[in-house]
Amino acid sequence: MSRRPSFGRSLLAVGLFASGCVTTGTYNAKVSELTAEKEKLARDDSAREKAKVDELSAKIATLEAQLKDTEGRLKETSDKLAATIDARTKLQKQLDDSTALVGELKGRLEKLGQNVEKLTSEKGALAAGLDDAKVRLEELRKQKAAAEASAATFRQLIQKLRAMIDAGQLKVVIREGRMLIALPNDVLFDSGKTDIKADGKAALAKVAQVLATIPDRHFLVAGHTDDVRIHTALFPSNWELSTARAVGVTRLLIESGMKPQVLAAGGYGEFDPVVPNDSDQHRAQNRRIEIVLQPNLSDLPSLDQVAAEAAKPAK
Repeated sequence: MSRRPSFGRSLLAVGLFASGCVTTGTYNAKVSELTAEKEKLARDDSAREKAKVDELSAKIATLEAQLKDTEGRLKETSDKLAATIDARTKLQKQLDDSTALVGELKGRLEKLGQNVEKLTSEKGALAAGLDDAKVRLEELRKQKAAAEASAATFRQLIQKLRAMIDAGQLKVVIREGRMLIALPNDVLFDSGKTDIKADGKAALAKVAQVLATIPDRHFLVAGHTDDVRIHTALFPSNWELSTARAVGVTRLLIESGMKPQVLAAGGYGEFDPVVPNDSDQHRAQNRRIEIVLQPNLSDLPSLDQVAAEAAKPAK
């Protein structure tokens, strides 16, 4: 701005001196004109500068507004970022906790699976043991029932044959788990003979009447001798003698009313003594006829049960 007035004065001076002759009034007029022009130029420059300043101010205000808006958005973004980081941290912790829990549960599940397998195995063993116990219990029940039935039969025999027992004609005993009626040979036979004596026939008839009342039973008539050996044309050994006497008693029992289907005869010779053959009295006890009550087949375990028991491992 200061350069222009100087420049105007110079021009004015140059113009005046160039014209050669200039009056003071003209000079002053020119000076006033130039001064007015200068002031106008100053006003114009000021207006332009003010306009520029206003424009710049407006731009600055706009920028400041944009900056403020940007700062607001930046803060909002920072808050969101912080919230996101916090949420991520929490999620990561939850993930870590979940991973740890999954690992723990997996371990428990594996252990539980092992326990389940063990329990399943134990359950199977217990079930098998229970089934076996049930079978054994049922077998014991059957054996108990059979034992009670045998005991009842034994008591009935003693009761029904009491008079003959008291008279010494026979004995009702349990030997080697078998119930039997033992009749001495002296009541039935003479020495070395197989013909039944009259008193023997009467005794066997009474026994047949009693045995015929026992249902579902088979009987073995067994002949026994002492150790004094016999050797005749009819009886080469005690086997033949004991067997012939058993057959004779069996026939008499059938004649007295017993069914032949439930009777069998056998001879043991001297090989099944009840006492040692060391005296005449003991030899007399060994010479005898035994009528053995055979156990019912239904009271015995089946072949399948016997095979199953045999197949079980030893404990």
